[in-house]
Amino acid sequence: MKAMIITVLLLMPQLAGAMDKADRVFIVKSEGKLYLQRGGTVIKQYHIALGSQPKGPKRRQGDHRTPEGSYVLDLKNPGSRYYKSIRISYPNAADRARARREGVHPGGWIMIHGQPNGYGHLAPITQRYNWTDGCIAVTDEEMDEIWKAVDVGTPIEIRP
Repeated sequence: MKAMIITVLLLMPQLAGAMDKADRVFIVKSEGKLYLQRGGTVIKQYHIALGSQPKGPKRRQGDHRTPEGSYVLDLKNPGSRYYKSIRISYPNAADRARARREGVHPGGWIMIHGQPNGYGHLAPITQRYNWTDGCIAVTDEEMDEIWKAVDVGTPIEIRP
């Protein structure tokens, strides 16, 4: 019995880490919030900075808007220009079809990321503004938490 209790106590940090995994990311642009969810319950929320033109969905490359819709987190990049980044699968098939109809390039490489490398100390200022080219920015410390909480393949929903 004593050995079983010790084993459980030794495994608790690993179990706690596994239980902190999100199975969905939900963003509400108008609230400026990113929510990590598991089983439909919010397990953590973060204040975010968006593209410098936050209202409306991304329509084309260079419009400084953050996409709206259903996507997947499809790549983790620890060597990004920003403190870590996780790519959102924008553009999806509907985004590409719309861009073709409108004769524009849809853009791409929309990420959740931390602050520009070497400038994490400025987050108390930068996170007050929508400053990205269409990405979703958090502090470096928050990026560490999100990085650990989501796996490649996690669905993400971005709402207005």
